Amino acid sequence: MSIPVGSIDLDLAFQTGDDLPPSLVADAVGLADAQALVDPLAGSGAWADLLGPWLSQLQAELPPPLQAGAYCLGLSLVTDAEIAELNQDWRQKQGPTDVLAFAAQETIDDDGTAFAPMPLPPDFGNGDSDLGPEALELGDIVISLETAARQAPDHGHSLAQELQFLASHGLLHLLGWDHPDDASLQAMLARQDQLLAGTK
Repeated sequence: MSIPVGSIDLDLAFQTGDDLPPSLVADAVGLADAQALVDPLAGSGAWADLLGPWLSQLQAELPPPLQAGAYCLGLSLVTDAEIAELNQDWRQKQGPTDVLAFAAQETIDDDGTAFAPMPLPPDFGNGDSDLGPEALELGDIVISLETAARQAPDHGHSLAQELQFLASHGLLHLLGWDHPDDASLQAMLARQDQLLAGTK
């Protein structure tokens, strides 16, 4: 299936935790509040305006089962405490992390072996798509706003840029990218840079 770039429909469920620090919500330049779903802001578009074009750019690289004209996915911004709990429950790792991706689609390993995605946590997910049954459910991306704010300076990013970086990383994970070694991590980071270059 060949999907023209720019023709992707996206049903995005965006949610933020009620207990996010207000100063970080402000520093995120509109990407951490309810308007992030609908209003593009100067210098950075709304989440749907970022994720939709990224999905369009990635179409040619996706295996046929993941190529679609419509997608639905969830994006949540949470506190360190919330992501630490998810990290412990689903990855058996202690402490907060920057981003978690819960893929809804089976992916194929490099040797051609299919493996099941990490199950979706019960409190996340966007439920039924407004786009109907033809929309492919990708899963959920969960980002810690607090961890993103701490590590943004290390990457030379504003908080908004770091959130976009983490969202692109999570999206690639939902689409089957992984980084079990340095070479695959570098390839994934290079693909993220290409996606982000189109948002500047």
